[in-house]
Amino acid sequence: MNHEDLLALLGKMTLKEKVGQLVQLDGGCFGAGDMSTGPREKLGVTQEDVDVCGSVLNVLGAEEVRRIQDTYLERSRLKIPLVFMADVIYGYQTCYPIPLGLGATWDPDLIRDDYRLIAGEAVADGCMVTFSPPVDVVRDARWGRCLEMPGEDPYLSSRFATAMVEGFHGDGAPERSIACCVKHFAGYGAPEAGREYNTVDMSEWRFRNEYLAPYKAAVDAGCELVMTSFNTVEGIPATANKWLMDDVLRGEWGFDGPVITDYAAVAELIGHGVAANAREATRLAMNATVDIDMKTPCYAHELEGLVADGEVSMEQVDAACLRVLELKNKLGLFENPYRTCSPERRVEVTCSPERLASARKTCGEALVLLKNEGDVLPLDAGEDGPRVALIGPYANSRDIIGMWAIHADKSRSVTLADAFEEVLGPERFGWAKGCETLDDYSELGDFGKYVGITSGVDDGPSADELETEALALAAAADVVVMALGEHMLQSGEGGARTDITLPAPQKRLLARVRELGKPVVLVLFNGRPLALTDVLDDCDAVLEAWFPGTAGGRAVADVLFGDVNPSGRLTVSFPHNVGQEPLYYAQFSTGRPAKGSAHSGRFVSRYMDAPNEALFPFGYGLSYHTARYENLCVGTGSLRAGEKLRVSVDVTNESQVAGIEVVQLYIHDVAASRVRPMLELRDFARVELAASETRTVEFEIGEDQLRFWTPEHAWASEPGSFEVFVGPNSRDLLAGSFELI
Repeated sequence: MNHEDLLALLGKMTLKEKVGQLVQLDGGCFGAGDMSTGPREKLGVTQEDVDVCGSVLNVLGAEEVRRIQDTYLERSRLKIPLVFMADVIYGYQTCYPIPLGLGATWDPDLIRDDYRLIAGEAVADGCMVTFSPPVDVVRDARWGRCLEMPGEDPYLSSRFATAMVEGFHGDGAPERSIACCVKHFAGYGAPEAGREYNTVDMSEWRFRNEYLAPYKAAVDAGCELVMTSFNTVEGIPATANKWLMDDVLRGEWGFDGPVITDYAAVAELIGHGVAANAREATRLAMNATVDIDMKTPCYAHELEGLVADGEVSMEQVDAACLRVLELKNKLGLFENPYRTCSPERRVEVTCSPERLASARKTCGEALVLLKNEGDVLPLDAGEDGPRVALIGPYANSRDIIGMWAIHADKSRSVTLADAFEEVLGPERFGWAKGCETLDDYSELGDFGKYVGITSGVDDGPSADELETEALALAAAADVVVMALGEHMLQSGEGGARTDITLPAPQKRLLARVRELGKPVVLVLFNGRPLALTDVLDDCDAVLEAWFPGTAGGRAVADVLFGDVNPSGRLTVSFPHNVGQEPLYYAQFSTGRPAKGSAHSGRFVSRYMDAPNEALFPFGYGLSYHTARYENLCVGTGSLRAGEKLRVSVDVTNESQVAGIEVVQLYIHDVAASRVRPMLELRDFARVELAASETRTVEFEIGEDQLRFWTPEHAWASEPGSFEVFVGPNSRDLLAGSFELI
């Protein structure tokens, strides 16, 4: 349809039909016959509400999408198709590493290509809109949803936001593209105390300088929808925040697509205490230009009355409805209401060899080597190599995809044991569970379809039996690989934790294995930064695997046995202790900095019982090669607006192993009208180095990269002195300087 046709269609719609387009219901309301009665009654919607509903939540499967669409269109007076939206965050059936791992690749081009493959798999099975990418800046490891985000830095997260949106869009062909919804707008990654759904409260300058950039990058890249966050922004919940949604998102940024709430967020305005009832909640959300009410009856029941009473105008409803119709038109649903979903195409693309190879390659880049004392890694896979014992709850577990891979087929996961046996054969390899993931599974609760894996361990071997088997296996081995980590449900939504160390039974097992005197390699499976201080001495090497996805076992084996030289670098800071959280590299100096202050050692900004700095800093990661950085050159030493300042550094591979360096450039505004971070990432480059090769890596700095939100409420740079730093991470840096004139 053209725009005039859409306006004509809008003119034919009743108010009830317009309101219906602004309502999203889940699949339970669209069941066959009486199957839908229970979900409708529980939600408080009628069959009439369902019959004019505009979109469906988290229903996928080509056959089911076609069934629901056919039934709906038979009842629809104007034959306006449903649009099917779902959470496809880091893979559909083929599951990639969690986004925290994707960020650790520092390779947006690779991730763009991956998301093209994800889109093709999802659309074949009926997904038309994905609630992705989530791009919240995360700086508190206690927050469970760290796993869904690229990391703690706004610049790096912006690069990945752009790549993910472009990847979902692909070449625009319906069979290879999906509409995307950036989330959670805004500031969702900064809840007080790291507790899920909690209050977010910060100044506007910090909000703009450090949190908004990745969302804007997604909008600039062309994302079709924006999802509101659950949190407050300056004391007003995002779903009711007209300044955030209308003034900033629509006015300043020019976004003209639909804004959709997160799950039940309109009704939750009552819980926040800004609305007394559903009617007030509906009015507030509509006045904030929120178009789609996900999974509540508020819009369905209250909007017509608000229009009748003049509290919401027909123009507001028309504008919201038209944005939804324009989305459906962009997707081509008026011509083909199923888009490209097809059982035949699903079989063709699901977990195809191309996708499995892509997931394996990406996982190999996402793994971060944190420790390698004595060069215990890589392990020798040859006939004369060591006998390897693989021990731990993740030794042969398929729960390596992370909590939010809700559509993935876990049975396709390649376990570490599977991969090790492929490499070593049964003669030089054995595995044992060793212990349960947790001493007490009750903290996980009854979480939906996962209840089967949280029900306890009463029917299995005893803790003593598990440990005895594992220690015997370790004693007979030359090297022990420990596969440990969080339970899959300890991170993700609702997974806030105050203890971010390894679970107690796993620490006990690791300590007992260490007593045997064998080299110990720790492979970590987790969805957040962990505090590892109490286990580092019990292992010779540590490999951060995150939740690595479908091909995780093979990718981990690729790195451990040296087929892949690890190049992953952290995009989140790992603390010494949970008490350091929130922790991030871009700290401010303060008037009494811990280093360089004229005050005595006690009266400076520091902890008495822990360092200020991270245990493993942002940007950190080891490889099987070693590199030397030298000869930092900062061009002419001065920069004018409209010009570029050239920065170069020589990077030398000092080993006989080819590898990749992630060369990172940071700046520091020495004196400004607002305090500025001591370091801010402004560029990076993945550089391939042959054995003994030296390469000169060049960057350009422009005046636009020096801007910040000033006291005059504008983006601007200020003349003066700047420091520039280049190195392999945010700690080990060469320093130079220049003047902005």
